[in-house]
Amino acid sequence: MIKKFIMLFVLTCSLVAYDSTVEIVKRMDRLPKIIFQDASSENMQQGFLQKFHKIIAGDLRVSSHFLVDDTYFKSSFDGNLQENFMSETKSDLILRYQLSFQEDENILAKIKLINAKNGQTDFYKIYQISDTQRYPFLAHKIAVDINAYIGAPDIKWMEQFVIFAKYTDAKQSEIVISDYTLSFQKTVLKGGLNIFPKWANKNQDAFYYTSYNGAKPTLFKVYLSSGKRERVYASDGMIVCSDVSKDGNKLLVTMAPQGQTDIFLYDLTSKKMQKLTQYQGIDVGANFIDDDSRIVFVSDRLGYPNIFAKTIGDSSLEQMVYHGKNNNSLSAIENYIVYSSREKESEFGSGTFNLYLISTQTDFIRQLTASGVNLYPRFADDKETILYIKYLKDQSALGVIRLNANKSYHFPLKVGKIQSIDW
Repeated sequence: MIKKFIMLFVLTCSLVAYDSTVEIVKRMDRLPKIIFQDASSENMQQGFLQKFHKIIAGDLRVSSHFLVDDTYFKSSFDGNLQENFMSETKSDLILRYQLSFQEDENILAKIKLINAKNGQTDFYKIYQISDTQRYPFLAHKIAVDINAYIGAPDIKWMEQFVIFAKYTDAKQSEIVISDYTLSFQKTVLKGGLNIFPKWANKNQDAFYYTSYNGAKPTLFKVYLSSGKRERVYASDGMIVCSDVSKDGNKLLVTMAPQGQTDIFLYDLTSKKMQKLTQYQGIDVGANFIDDDSRIVFVSDRLGYPNIFAKTIGDSSLEQMVYHGKNNNSLSAIENYIVYSSREKESEFGSGTFNLYLISTQTDFIRQLTASGVNLYPRFADDKETILYIKYLKDQSALGVIRLNANKSYHFPLKVGKIQSIDW
């Protein structure tokens, strides 16, 4: 019974971190209105062109730096008087793109950003990708560049890979890499129960995961380019890598070798495992903070899951959250923590988990979601974007919160159910 409770608890425990209520430095008096023109050949598959249009329009909408009119317009690439102004749309900018497949099956994209007030091309660039299945990342790259050109805050997080585990059947799961919209998905591991993937570094060229397919739960590392798999560590009960140090040499690991979960620090160079917590209960889901000198983690020391912090090598603890009675997943960096908290009975039922943002230096609490089951928050490097899992009855989705815009977006997973994420 204890092991079942541990597993249920850990399946709702989160990972890494980042800042949050950051002000947009370059604020505009008014968001520029942008429209899109497809100048691709009529020989291009229309379904593909519509998908590309939907993604790039969605990217600029999610950026929160544009007023997006996602009407699908066709045009020539050189443009004429009407196409270069589109005065009836009352737009500020026109993003015109021309897609074509090359003989080597690469996708070539030419784009123009046109000032709709004077009809002049302000920005021109050519892109090429060799893997046609990754066309969503082509759209993301164009959106990132257009956003940068107008001087808006960085949205390079759109180019990052998301890695997630999804349940496919009883004791069966797959590990998948995708873009943040789930438009691109590639299964990188299948067969048995493989869960809790965690990127090994910022380059996203390797990842850790937990396998439940052997005699003991085992932590493995997989290199994406070669597919090579290395055994890292095994433990009775459970083992999960919840965070990786900035230099990639140390892992925060949750293990239960004697039937209770504690936080451990594993040094990949020396192969030594150091126990960081010692508690006759549950400590899980640790994250590094303060330049890897401290950790935050979830513990039931108060009789319910809550969030604590401690300095590595010091036994003293600090309670970080004074809100809620079931705070069971988190992400943190610098002075901010985003966490998931189970609500009391409400109009949405008793199973509601909402995300909250707090500062470690003030009593400020900001509620980020309003309903449903929202878990595994993860901060992006831009300090104002949070990725999380939203469960909708029998379906799951990736959720994106843009903090400064106070907006959220959901991207449903059509097959399977998301178990955990990292990016």
